[in-house]
Amino acid sequence: MPRPASSHSKTRSDSRSRDARPPRKKARRPTGPTGPAAEYEIEALDGLEAVAREELGAVPGARDIREGRFWFPGDPTRLTRLKASVAVYRVKTFDVPRPKALLGHQQLGDLAAFLRPVIEYGKHQSFRLSAAGRESSTMRRLAEELEISLGIPHHPEEGELLIRLRPTENPNKIPEEKPPEPRFAEPEPQQDSRGRAGRGRDNRPSNRFQRAEVWREEEEVDENMEPEAPPEPRFEEGWDVLARLTPRPLSARAWRVCNMAGGLNATIAYAVFKLAGVREQDRVFNPMSGSGTLLIERDLMGPSTALVGVDINPDAVRCAQQNIEAAGRTIEVARVDALETGLPPRSFDLIVADLPWGDAITVRGGNEALYLAFLKEMHRLCSRQGRMVVLTHELKLFERLMAEQDRWHVHELFQVYSGGHHPKAYLLSRK
Repeated sequence: MPRPASSHSKTRSDSRSRDARPPRKKARRPTGPTGPAAEYEIEALDGLEAVAREELGAVPGARDIREGRFWFPGDPTRLTRLKASVAVYRVKTFDVPRPKALLGHQQLGDLAAFLRPVIEYGKHQSFRLSAAGRESSTMRRLAEELEISLGIPHHPEEGELLIRLRPTENPNKIPEEKPPEPRFAEPEPQQDSRGRAGRGRDNRPSNRFQRAEVWREEEEVDENMEPEAPPEPRFEEGWDVLARLTPRPLSARAWRVCNMAGGLNATIAYAVFKLAGVREQDRVFNPMSGSGTLLIERDLMGPSTALVGVDINPDAVRCAQQNIEAAGRTIEVARVDALETGLPPRSFDLIVADLPWGDAITVRGGNEALYLAFLKEMHRLCSRQGRMVVLTHELKLFERLMAEQDRWHVHELFQVYSGGHHPKAYLLSRK
């Protein structure tokens, strides 16, 4: 009967088997973000915040995302490649009651120490301040001190490093208990002597960039009642300082070497395709292609079966070709009337158009005739299961035409606020 192996012989056997194994490969160093995390915040166009937050949520390493504010470790280069955000800021909160306190020796040194790595990263050559009362003596003195500390000039309008200052909320605020449901309907809020209604939740203005103070109203107290202990303050006095990582907004794409009047903001173009869907099998058509923003943004998002743009303006075609070349893409753009393309029926699965106001392309009858001719031709070119996205400023006209027609199903994708305009994007599909 064989004897059981001793523990000593078993150890030697295991040692020999381990020695016979091939040497383990050295672990590779992580290629993702490393180093201590810093706090950042993204800025998005009004109306595209949800698209920007969704894109941010897919960034490896981004954590503790609260609205557009988050923490990110290491090199922030990945953040500067965001397509739906207008800008990315490094953020630091200073425990000061008002901006004037930033002029103190300690606080000014901390502020300069916070800004120097941003300048080193973005290679900013100048700076500017954005805050409520930026023309005040305090802001002028702060700009003068920062010029000395940072070694770059202050350009109030064109400074590359955009520095924003705003009041901050206490991140450790005590949650307010939900009041009990009233037994009877509460009366409508009374207006003050100037005819204004209440300020809203916590009696604070809603816009954090424009809010300069927090007003507190005292409640009336019965003189016969014993005074209660003062409640613990729910908000600390402090100010956020936000420093933009890049000298130019992220929406100012590097490939844009040629501009056309009324050119589309690139973040809007990205949002259009993100919401319309990016499919490799799509044949994509961009009538009235202008400087090529929609074409380039779609091509950068992934392959497609076909990607074609047309414009009747030869200057626009040349401009689009210059931008396409700068982006390193290969996209077909031709000088063709979008209202009479001559292309075969059902040639495209996705049509995307930023409709003009009628100044670049005109037909007799103005914009109404232009839009009717456009909708008719695009219906002919759209495949049976295809879709079309229309971006327009002519909201009343377009919605009236949609109500009167029977060729398209339509619903609104988003409305965005950009450059003083409020265009809407509509998703259409064939009936």
